[in-house]
Amino acid sequence: MSPGAEKFPSLALPPKVCQLHPTIVPSVTETDTSHVSSAAPPAYWGPPSRVLAVFLCGAFAFLDLYCTQPLLPLLAHIFHASETTAGLTISASTLGVAISAILLALFGELLNRKRTIVAAMWALAIVCALTATAPNLEILALWRLAQGLLTPGIFIITIAYITEEWLPLQVPRVMSIYVAGTVFGGFIGRICGGSLATYYGWKVMFLVLGIAGALGALAAQRLLRPAAPKPKTPSPLLNNLRNPRLLVTFAIGFCMLFTLVSVFSYITFYLAAAPFNLSTTALGALFSVYLVGLVVTLVAGTKLARFGLRRGMLLAIGLCLTGVLVTLVPALVAAAIGLSLTSSGVFIAQTCANSFLRDAAPAGSRVSAAGLYICSYYIGGTVGGILPGLLWKTAGWPGCVAMVAFFLVTAASLAFFGWRSKPTLTDPIPLG
Repeated sequence: MSPGAEKFPSLALPPKVCQLHPTIVPSVTETDTSHVSSAAPPAYWGPPSRVLAVFLCGAFAFLDLYCTQPLLPLLAHIFHASETTAGLTISASTLGVAISAILLALFGELLNRKRTIVAAMWALAIVCALTATAPNLEILALWRLAQGLLTPGIFIITIAYITEEWLPLQVPRVMSIYVAGTVFGGFIGRICGGSLATYYGWKVMFLVLGIAGALGALAAQRLLRPAAPKPKTPSPLLNNLRNPRLLVTFAIGFCMLFTLVSVFSYITFYLAAAPFNLSTTALGALFSVYLVGLVVTLVAGTKLARFGLRRGMLLAIGLCLTGVLVTLVPALVAAAIGLSLTSSGVFIAQTCANSFLRDAAPAGSRVSAAGLYICSYYIGGTVGGILPGLLWKTAGWPGCVAMVAFFLVTAASLAFFGWRSKPTLTDPIPLG
């Protein structure tokens, strides 16, 4: 409003005049958000197709990443391999993700968001179908490595896309929908993996998942809106590695995927043995507990902007720890409840960590930050697929639970002490 307009409303200048005369523009800068209430995230986040697009990106990125998890006892039997060797079909894919994530951390800021996501989805679909040609476990592990190398092109770029294309207080809710997509995709992949491998063989499973991935690429091409142009910036990798808030987040990510992979991989051996004696199909159906995590994550996403990311992370880790301990009760119902709690906790933690990247990493460095986070996250998954196998031989499932509990307590300590509020940041998402 122009000078004197408070006393004489007729003197208020129209917006076009203010644009032509910047000296009489009101003294509220673009970054001044003190007049905006942060009590609740803005309700409107664009047309439904925008949100559906990121859900599908998450779903198809994770459709085949863990599809061999319910097959581990079957693969060990078919190829006459040990539990740890069969687990390489999981560890190879997570290792590929970690390697690719480093490359995206270096060069991802230069990439076109939509074109990268769609191209990665097409390539992943083709490689998944070709995995059906593997003649032995070693070649199967190599194809799984290739799948892991391609997957970050989908979800790392999608994480950055969400933090850049939505308002700060909308990010946790949209991120929860993306994470719900990853949960849904992982669930469908495991269910299909167990059922298709039981009735038609593991090769047919990979062929079906490859065809489904191609359909997902077509959907993303149609629904995903091109991102707003971003200035080309040099790699901020070193700056991100000097950021203590990011380093803490990377370590938390390591611990969380270590938890998810180790629990859901080695409990299959526990439940395939006496007294449970579950079949491959039954082990695949066990992953239906992911649907509980999907619902819980969507509900949590509506509350995190008010509740705070740090409080949300501590609650999520508490759920994981409780769930892991419940699986020690020698009953199938207890195992299902424990896995439900554990998966729900990991998915909420993933939503919190991905949203926190928006505050901890400045604009122009978020693809790099997401790449480093995913690298650390999947290194944790790789270690989680191998390290518990060493304890499995000597201490069984209780030994695996003890190891997971140690990593969860470590993650909780990092979140409590490392995720402190920084009031100097603009547009922060509340930490609590």
